[in-house]
Amino acid sequence: MTPQSTITSNRRPIHTRSVRYSSFLREDNHWDIEGTLVDTKSYDQTLLERGLVHSGDPIHHMTVSLSINDDFIILEAHAQMPTTPFEACQPARAPISNLVGAKLGKGWRKSVDACMGGEAGCTHMRELLYGMATAAIQTVGRYRAHQRRQAGLPEPVMVQPRAPLGECLGWAFDGSVVQRFRPQFFGWKADHN
Repeated sequence: MTPQSTITSNRRPIHTRSVRYSSFLREDNHWDIEGTLVDTKSYDQTLLERGLVHSGDPIHHMTVSLSINDDFIILEAHAQMPTTPFEACQPARAPISNLVGAKLGKGWRKSVDACMGGEAGCTHMRELLYGMATAAIQTVGRYRAHQRRQAGLPEPVMVQPRAPLGECLGWAFDGSVVQRFRPQFFGWKADHN
């Protein structure tokens, strides 16, 4: 179901950015997290280097693939840029290999910016990479919990809070969700030991 806009004025589409993340469990029990970003316009336009680009044809089209383990450590990192405004954009793919060894989680944006920030990388690729951590968190923990339930194993006892606890309103330490489902962390403070 697509949410309806609350804006009531007449309008027409001009620009669309589509971002998609997909996750895969590999035969070696590691994970591939892939992201794709595509920018299109609803009108024909002439780009400086590429010339005429028709309505609906991509201005930007890029993909990022990260292979990770259960600890969210990056084992491999690859990028493709099938469509860019300039051929000079293509070398912006190379710095992604510097992310090997980094961890998806706290400090992820800083890691991305350190490897691919400024003129070393691509603004759109950085934006795509930022969301990879959330996709990985949604993938790994949930699927491993599913596997434990399928095997009839108990849920591990959490002694320290982890994402998403304390990272959004729904999982606020003083909120009703934590109180009901993670009561051991209800009222938790960041400096709690």
